[in-house]
Amino acid sequence: MSIIKKYLPFFTLLLSLPLSAQQPVAEKPRILISTDIGGTDPDDNQSMMHYLLYCNEFDCEGLVSSPSFGDGNKSEILRMIDLYEQDLPKLKEHNKEAKTPNAFYPSPEYLRSITKQGRHGAAPLAGYSTATEGSEWIVRCANRASDRPLYILVWGCLDDVAQALHDAPEIANNIRIYWIGGPNKKWGINAYVYIIENFPDIWMIENNSTYRSFIAKYKQKDRWNGGFYDYYVKGCGFLGADFYNYLHGMPKLGDTPSLLYMMDSDPANPEKDSWGGSFERYNYTPRHVFHHTTTAKDTAQIYSIIEWHIKGSVCKKLSIGDECITLNIANQNWRGYYLGNGNYVVKYSTYKTGTQPYSITSEIKGFPIQNGYITIDNAFPGKHLDTNYTVGKQWWSDRTGPTLFHDGHQGAATIFKFRKDIIEDWGKRCSWLKNINK
Repeated sequence: MSIIKKYLPFFTLLLSLPLSAQQPVAEKPRILISTDIGGTDPDDNQSMMHYLLYCNEFDCEGLVSSPSFGDGNKSEILRMIDLYEQDLPKLKEHNKEAKTPNAFYPSPEYLRSITKQGRHGAAPLAGYSTATEGSEWIVRCANRASDRPLYILVWGCLDDVAQALHDAPEIANNIRIYWIGGPNKKWGINAYVYIIENFPDIWMIENNSTYRSFIAKYKQKDRWNGGFYDYYVKGCGFLGADFYNYLHGMPKLGDTPSLLYMMDSDPANPEKDSWGGSFERYNYTPRHVFHHTTTAKDTAQIYSIIEWHIKGSVCKKLSIGDECITLNIANQNWRGYYLGNGNYVVKYSTYKTGTQPYSITSEIKGFPIQNGYITIDNAFPGKHLDTNYTVGKQWWSDRTGPTLFHDGHQGAATIFKFRKDIIEDWGKRCSWLKNINK
């Protein structure tokens, strides 16, 4: 019998599987979530609700509040765990429908015990400062003896991860990071720079734009977009009722792809097809360094690190790393730093394309004020520059293929093709809680 005839039934089965089929993971993955929940963006609350409905699929070892900006803190995580506790009896009835082996919903007491407070406010120029409850918990979890790696899902900035790596660099070999980057890069730029400069060989998925296909089109009122709440969530438990408090129930869900990635097939392979996106290996990421006032002819890549270095007066009252200059761009202010000997720097990153005006000012006497422009191109990582950051063989980011853009977002098509199936799967989970609070 030929090999083809022998395995024909198996090949036929593979071909018959739909593209949308989610392949279960072989064992429950170890995860730790770092989130800026309660801060400036309500989609973290939406994704936390998603996590709590699916938390039987993971061995979650930490829920860290890491609000680089805004007023978020761990009390917001604890508040949502309280809602989960009220919905838990209904969820437990469906343990048998889990996607992974030995999947049981954790107790509210356990979830509270692993909820920790991370850093408030962005890290200074060095990229790290002092340890937090959250960063110390990351170190503790990463050093725990296990034959499974710890996946750290970062829904905001990397500040607590950077602090943990600084304090315990040996954990770099024990952790894998799935980071929702994009706009979070500019909010936590110093932590990102610290990691990429000091740990370029770390296992990292830098998701700058792939996740954006999961943000709903609010004007489309079908059940996968603007009609999501009314169709799937309304009347579904205490968590479902709370969901309306965020964008009036309009699903943004920018952080949810990190969870989807951990539930689909082999998390160790970022290049596979996955509900959480498919990524390609990079050997560098872009960094542009300017020593002059830039004009519209000066171009930088979207999501790149942009540095303006300015020569000014020597200020003996300042120490290296002191905040002392201000970049105003896109109606936002960003602080810059003193480097010593009359040298100043400000760092920036953006997810908006086009030509943007900016100014750099300071109250320091004699500081040379800059008023210029910078043009942002929608091509990451772009051409190779001597100033780019070199990374190792375990750094992945958004796929660059032109056919994998969706609505102008690089790599986003790798999630968009599964979007309806993902929403319907989540809708089924929501239905488990139907009318529990009546």
